[in-house]
Amino acid sequence: MRIVYLGTPDMAVPPLRALVDAGHDVALVVTRVDKKRGRGGALSPSPVKAAAIELGLPVSHDPDDVLSVQAELGVVVAYGRIIKPHILDDLPMVNGHFSLLPRWRGAAPVERAMLAGDDVTGVCVMALEETLDTGGIYARAEVPISRTTTASELRETLVEVCSDLLVDTLSQPLGDWIHDPTPQAGEPLYAAKLSKAEFEIDWDQPAEVIHRLIRVGGAWTTFRDKRLKILTADLVDGRIVPLSVQPEGKGAMVFEAWRNGAQPARDELFGEV
Repeated sequence: MRIVYLGTPDMAVPPLRALVDAGHDVALVVTRVDKKRGRGGALSPSPVKAAAIELGLPVSHDPDDVLSVQAELGVVVAYGRIIKPHILDDLPMVNGHFSLLPRWRGAAPVERAMLAGDDVTGVCVMALEETLDTGGIYARAEVPISRTTTASELRETLVEVCSDLLVDTLSQPLGDWIHDPTPQAGEPLYAAKLSKAEFEIDWDQPAEVIHRLIRVGGAWTTFRDKRLKILTADLVDGRIVPLSVQPEGKGAMVFEAWRNGAQPARDELFGEV
């Protein structure tokens, strides 16, 4: 099938590679513009652009360009921009979305599923519409979430599932399925991008809730008026046992090494002002 591919971050790279490996003709890859990185301000391509160049695929930063390559289908995975109506009117598009729609429509479905304590999530291959993640479903697959799964581990599994699901879906003649998605059923929930404030640990919350935030990644607290990231932790008998931390301005270290250096008093607590 002659397709165009729209994606940006690391998690959108394996599906692109899988579609190429499956023999699809990727006429164009569309991704975000290069960003400045580091002190020198050198431009850095998105992970999808870097992969496309490696694969010898043409790349554009303008989604309108998909209309000029005679593609049969557009495939979208974590592109990060709204596709305009005139493009959708001209070219059918499917989206690999990392949740079981209509639960967790939006930008942060992996994180929101974990924070909510969901024990299952998944991937949907859906029809792309103007409205946010509302299109009908062509294929879906469930993925369990254990009480120890981290967000990075979950993303890795979801990406593998998404890649397989897209390849399986596109292996069928386009006319056999593109016009017949199954409408979404159930109560929609929206997965807004997490704000910076949401990563601060509230020690008044139950330990299980705190543990979920730590497993998402980026959780932090304060100690002696400085920020301390809790990188990994165990949940033991209803309490949080940190395993690795990152003090402000320093590198990651095992918790015992940090504690030996900081030597906290018995009455000192995380998060105290």
